[in-house]
Amino acid sequence: MHIVLYHPEIPPNTGNVARLCAATRTRLHLIEPLGFSLDDRYLKRAGLDYWPHVPLTVWASWEDFLSRGVEGRRLVTTSARGGTAVHRFTYAPDDMLVFGPETTGLPQEVLDLTPHRVCIPIWGEVRSINLSTATGVVLYQALAATGELDQHTPETMP
Repeated sequence: MHIVLYHPEIPPNTGNVARLCAATRTRLHLIEPLGFSLDDRYLKRAGLDYWPHVPLTVWASWEDFLSRGVEGRRLVTTSARGGTAVHRFTYAPDDMLVFGPETTGLPQEVLDLTPHRVCIPIWGEVRSINLSTATGVVLYQALAATGELDQHTPETMP
């Protein structure tokens, strides 16, 4: 499983996602431009001291990522405005879960690249869920659906 953050804007969100990736040994791809510096203190603070444990790749552009980073894997985009409900989607172990910027979400041209799109059901007037929360929801659903969580039960943890 891979997490792809397309043009992330808010350092603490990316730091939280990095910590999630460290905890699940999930590769994190950051697609530039970023809305912050990787040296940002808020980014580092949110990721705590887990940054050395994050399998991280930073890509100079979306085009660079597509040409060299996907390597035949399936792109699964996320959207607050439509797609298959996160708990009904059929995931594959090497999926690349793609999340958009906090203020706009993924642009239509990115969404149009793949038919694989998921959404998190939301009740009420809330337009979307925080990026780091949404990433955790989707990643853990994908890990559960592919059997990855069964390999990491409390009994098998150090």
